[in-house]
Amino acid sequence: MTELIVQTFNGLTLAGIIFLVSSGFTLIFGVMRVTNLAHGAVYLLGGYVAYSVVGDHTDYFFYGLAAGTAAMAGLGLLMERLILPWLHHVEMAELLATLGLIYVIDDVSLAVWGGNPLSINLPGVLGESSVLPFRHIVYPNGRFFILGVAVLVGVLLFAMLRLTRIGAIIRAGVDDRDMVNALGINVRRVFTGVFVLGSALAGFAGVLGVPVLGLYTGGDTTILLFALAVVVVGGLGSYEGAIVGSLVIGLVDTYGTAYFPAISYVVLFIPLVVILLVRPQGILGRRVMA
Repeated sequence: MTELIVQTFNGLTLAGIIFLVSSGFTLIFGVMRVTNLAHGAVYLLGGYVAYSVVGDHTDYFFYGLAAGTAAMAGLGLLMERLILPWLHHVEMAELLATLGLIYVIDDVSLAVWGGNPLSINLPGVLGESSVLPFRHIVYPNGRFFILGVAVLVGVLLFAMLRLTRIGAIIRAGVDDRDMVNALGINVRRVFTGVFVLGSALAGFAGVLGVPVLGLYTGGDTTILLFALAVVVVGGLGSYEGAIVGSLVIGLVDTYGTAYFPAISYVVLFIPLVVILLVRPQGILGRRVMA
């Protein structure tokens, strides 16, 4: 039971990191219909930027968090303004262009930061552990902090999407972009804002994920796989689906790695196969009518 509790907390922490990445990915696809395969590379680069800012000074972690988030928001702005307009919303061109960006970012990261795994330690009490009141389990404070931040960001995103005018415009853009444009709303600015927000969330997750998942070249592929799995399970373009999908994937991957390490990837893909067979549009996705 003690091991199960620890692995459950680990799975929830991983789910929080995956949610931050997949929510941005879901927003970008939901509004812009852009399958941004470079989203995982943005996550990775955000972590590397934070590592350079933090260096050996763990007290600067929050400076690194701000720098990684802001830098990836800027990168998202450049991608949306300079690259995507040239592709004219051609799906295959967008896929190939964002796929190429993965190799560019990975190679630049390898040249600048090297191929050795890196990490960032959380400062002060966040770098310590606490004894839980039940079963005297010792658990790192940093993981509770990461989970709490993910929950807070999730609540703020939900409030923005469901309770504000900006959120109403974004949701309307998901349902009917032509109608939003006809109402006199500058859809171009909406697209830009959503892309920047999605990239910022990826960079933010990239920094928070370093103390848990580490920082290494190729880590972007793993996190992108998780994000795509969340989209399949939760539903394409559904924010609530991103929450549900992240919980499912985070817990399944953690349990699979802990209890079935030899077939952990098989365990991860079981929910995907079941969802695709039973409900292809995802748990909270809507069926597309022909």
